[in-house]
Amino acid sequence: MDTSFLRHAYGLVGVKCTATHYKANKIVLDIEYSKTKKRCPCCGEYTLVKNGYRHRNIHGLPIGSTKTILHMKVQRYKCKECGNDDYERVSFVKGNRSYSNRFAKYVVDLLRAMTIQEVSKRLGVSWDVVKDIHTTYLKRHYSKPSLQGVQCIGIDEFAVRKGHVYKTIVVDLISGRILHVGDGKGADALTTFWKRVRKKNVQIKYVATDMSSAFSKSVRENTPDAIHVFDHFHVIKLMNDTLDKVRRELVAKEVDERKKKLIKGTRYLLLANGEKMIDEKGRTKLQKALAMNEPLSQAYYLKEDLREIYNQPTINEAEKRLNSWVSMALDTDSKPLISLANTINAAKKEILAWYYGRLSTAKVEGINNKIKVMKRNAYGYRDDDYFKLRLFALHDCRITRNVG
Repeated sequence: MDTSFLRHAYGLVGVKCTATHYKANKIVLDIEYSKTKKRCPCCGEYTLVKNGYRHRNIHGLPIGSTKTILHMKVQRYKCKECGNDDYERVSFVKGNRSYSNRFAKYVVDLLRAMTIQEVSKRLGVSWDVVKDIHTTYLKRHYSKPSLQGVQCIGIDEFAVRKGHVYKTIVVDLISGRILHVGDGKGADALTTFWKRVRKKNVQIKYVATDMSSAFSKSVRENTPDAIHVFDHFHVIKLMNDTLDKVRRELVAKEVDERKKKLIKGTRYLLLANGEKMIDEKGRTKLQKALAMNEPLSQAYYLKEDLREIYNQPTINEAEKRLNSWVSMALDTDSKPLISLANTINAAKKEILAWYYGRLSTAKVEGINNKIKVMKRNAYGYRDDDYFKLRLFALHDCRITRNVG
């Protein structure tokens, strides 16, 4: 076989093919290094003599869809000068691995659009071999995410196994890279991240989080000069949850079955993003429910008013509107609304900070959705280190139904 073909197709330099044959649905290439004068790797002298050999079966790039094995004769040499006795180094394989460097690169390319299981089946190698190749690649490129130039971060948690195991991620809101993966969902999950920030003297200017008290405390203690923004989607979600709680309490208390049925059926209408999202029939039903129940009407219009906090021309106008909203909510007789008003009042600084950079954790939420896809297609990850490496590389992957 032409040595030019071996060089360009398989990356084999200085190698000759002595025979080719087809066996057990595999193409086998018998190869060995060409005869050249060799130097001792220890003393550098040209005093090597042959001292036996062995064969290695190495996975090479497939020819079409047919598996290819490089049946390599590896010569053993002994140095007459220094006594070193060892096998010659195989340049196109790392260490004692069972696959060539070109094969490993091909596996990584396939994994951009296929699962480990699919690649394993296609290439006729074990699941563990494919995973080991991918792990090696991820460690080399993504194991230590750089913090250089990072100024805006988002923090959020996600469930690895819902109700049991959680992880916290820190995301660069500009590039979308995951910078840190911590175990758990409290302040402790961020400890090593803040240590890196201090060690690298990183100047964080903006931090976006949900309204978690643990995250708030961690941000205050570790980057007090940063502008901390409570994600506005989480603020609105908190209001929606409170509105739904008011609705459920009213349904439970209502004795008139007709009114109970009407209030019970308004959940979607109440939580919709403004009346423009509802058709004429829905608007009529909503107005009828609000007209017959003052507490529900109060909660609904407070929800709509809270949305307007984020549509003001200046932060000063937004602050006036937010103070007015808190007063109105406190004046109601609804315990859920009063509780929410106290929570919003305590978080005014972080809510209004949205006007400084208009940051949100939307990019983090998008990454969490990708993580869900990744977990679903991989049926979960038992190897925690590999899972973290996958997360660090997530921004650089095309997320399809096959990711995993």
